[in-house]
Amino acid sequence: MTGTLVNAAAIAAGGCVGLLLKKGVKGSHQDSINKALGVAVLVLGLNGVISSMFTVNADGTLASSGELLLIISLVLGTLAGEALRIDDRLNGLSGLVERRLHLSGFAQSFVNGALIYCVGAMAIIGALNDGLRGDASVLYIKSLLDGISSVVLGATLGPGVIFAALPVLVYQGAISLLAGALEPFLAGELLGQICGVGYCLVLCIGMVPSAFAAQEDNYHNPAENWIEALNRTNGKISGQDGAAELLGLNPSTLWSKIRKYRIDVKGLERE
Repeated sequence: MTGTLVNAAAIAAGGCVGLLLKKGVKGSHQDSINKALGVAVLVLGLNGVISSMFTVNADGTLASSGELLLIISLVLGTLAGEALRIDDRLNGLSGLVERRLHLSGFAQSFVNGALIYCVGAMAIIGALNDGLRGDASVLYIKSLLDGISSVVLGATLGPGVIFAALPVLVYQGAISLLAGALEPFLAGELLGQICGVGYCLVLCIGMVPSAFAAQEDNYHNPAENWIEALNRTNGKISGQDGAAELLGLNPSTLWSKIRKYRIDVKGLERE
């Protein structure tokens, strides 16, 4: 598990460096960097989907595979997420972390970072080699790449990038520890199809930074707008029909505005 430990440490260290650099980046520059980062992640996801799901035959024709697994994975994943209310629970955890540790934008940066770092063949193959042969060279290369990207993500998305090291530790560590049992299954065409599903999620992440700019006007709404939305939802912030959904804001962003303007949410609930 040496490679996984190094990988997690590189992500955490890179995220810390990014947070230090974030203080010197102006708000307007952050918006521009978010857009550029969105394009980069979009291209990364698209490249991964193409390389994982498409092959060129000997006669030059293009063949594809993994479409069925992609559809089933996305549908079942969506149903499971809705049934378990993963988004609401994650936003609730984000709000708790932000209130206790005074961190802003935790959920968005944590989810984006975790998906980017866990998706891809390097994470699976590197963890298998580390567990079976004690060869962590692939994970060392991945650590270098993840460390550099975490500096950028930490400077633009926020502190959740540091905590994204935890799912990497659990995910890759589990593969390394169970390498002997998993190697027959995580190989060949199935590995490519699994990576294709993962890169499809990365492709979706690439659309998120561009949405930040679209929501910018809401970030500068006067406090009266937020209070009106909270009144209409009886103080409910996250989840369906919550004030955050009404305003088109991430719940963690609305929480930060509530703290900044010292809005009495409990008082609104009593009303």
